[in-house]
Amino acid sequence: MSVYLGIDIGTSGTKTLAIRETGEILASATVEYPLYSPHPGWSEQDPEDWWKGSAESVRLVLQRGGISPEDVKGIGLSGQMHGSVFLDQDGKVIRRALLWNDQRTAQECAEIEERAGGREALIGMVANPALTGFTAPKILWLRNHEPQNYERVRQILLPKDYVRYRLTGEYASEVSDASGTLLLDVKARAWSKELLSKLEIDPELLPKVYESEEVSGTLTSAAAELLGLPAGVPVVGGGGDQAASAIGNGIVSRGTISATMGTSGVVFAHSDEVQIDAGGRIHTFCHAVRGKWHVMGCVLSAGGSFQWYRNQFGQAESSAAAAMGVDPYELLTKQAANAPAGSEGLFFLPYLTGERTPHADPNARGAWVGMSLRHGKSHFARSVMEGATFAMRDCLELIREMDIPVDQIRLSGGGARSQFWKQLQADIYGQEVVTINAEEGPAYGVALLAAAGTGAYQDVVEACNATISIVTETKACEKTQATYQQAYPIYQQLYRSLKNDYESIADFVANEGE
Repeated sequence: MSVYLGIDIGTSGTKTLAIRETGEILASATVEYPLYSPHPGWSEQDPEDWWKGSAESVRLVLQRGGISPEDVKGIGLSGQMHGSVFLDQDGKVIRRALLWNDQRTAQECAEIEERAGGREALIGMVANPALTGFTAPKILWLRNHEPQNYERVRQILLPKDYVRYRLTGEYASEVSDASGTLLLDVKARAWSKELLSKLEIDPELLPKVYESEEVSGTLTSAAAELLGLPAGVPVVGGGGDQAASAIGNGIVSRGTISATMGTSGVVFAHSDEVQIDAGGRIHTFCHAVRGKWHVMGCVLSAGGSFQWYRNQFGQAESSAAAAMGVDPYELLTKQAANAPAGSEGLFFLPYLTGERTPHADPNARGAWVGMSLRHGKSHFARSVMEGATFAMRDCLELIREMDIPVDQIRLSGGGARSQFWKQLQADIYGQEVVTINAEEGPAYGVALLAAAGTGAYQDVVEACNATISIVTETKACEKTQATYQQAYPIYQQLYRSLKNDYESIADFVANEGE
């Protein structure tokens, strides 16, 4: 029996799973670790925690699945994107890594745009604007604020690529994750010599870049002993968590779109060529499919908005759910279903942590608009679900504007587990949505990449077609769809109406108490 491991280095923990080449999942395990915030808006982790979590989760999977180590034929790696691991000449970590959700680099983003010759020129070089989450601003921040540490840097790696280094001894990355550094020429699928020169970053600090299913190294004897595996097991390039998740959802051909409603929300589309939004409202990255690309919109608080609602306003439902032995979301969703489509004019803007797509506005904030005496808890619950789904449609509309066909929308995440929310998405997106048999996300995707890269399949497209199938279909309701078609432009206008007010609120909060 041939077994393939997928390791996903997430923000809350590392998840490892094992699959057969048929796609059957044998076992999975997750090991959690801490996140540090030494100042407001800062977000850091210790790369050693990622390594320990990876090793422990692999050992647990082998144990839980009763897997013979000799049966493991390949390993794929995924992980949180954009993070920065700074290593010295001995390969030792210099400081804790700055993460994707770290917000300290606004000044460095402005510096990058200036050095690049403006926002338009920057997008022309690397397909994307400078955002605080990306890796390049973090490198400049280290140079500007911790020059003694910067002088010691000899290699810069992304989170999953640090684990690769500990597994194989190789400094390597792959195109999908490297796209999120802001330093990759996305069209050429190679580091941008032009931008690196303008930013005065030595290209030698960056690792070799592979395609996602290429073998990037093999397990060293030391790593193999720690994990309980034989030395020499191939490790493929893998993918950033979003591209890897898309592989796990079978988004490997034109016209198939994924809509993942997790804490954040992602709408992801495969593209056979480089397609760039000139306004930089949506990301264009290399895909984990060899020689292909993807466009992606990100909603920062999608399912996270409903989680916030549960935590702040759903105490009664949570208590009742505990007594009944059911998920609190089940009761809250039933409550939401009691309100009519459109929540009788109550709109929720889900910008609880700012917004990325399409507004790229860190000052945006959540809001309920349209409250009246008619509105009760069912309206509030439904409006939160509607608002998060409208935000996802914002991403979908940008993809449609780019003339990328939307033939099939595959749902995943929390929004795919509720029949009510599946129907809500079909009605707001305006077309049928489907779910698939695979629900394991990035770890599953990179396990498939490992199978493809080590010869079990001709390529990852063949691997996905052989293992992933549709299990449910939800058609849009014509009447409800018409209601949301009227409501959606109002939702869009509300951000434009409040944009200046958001800036005033941010100034007020910054100066409060002075």
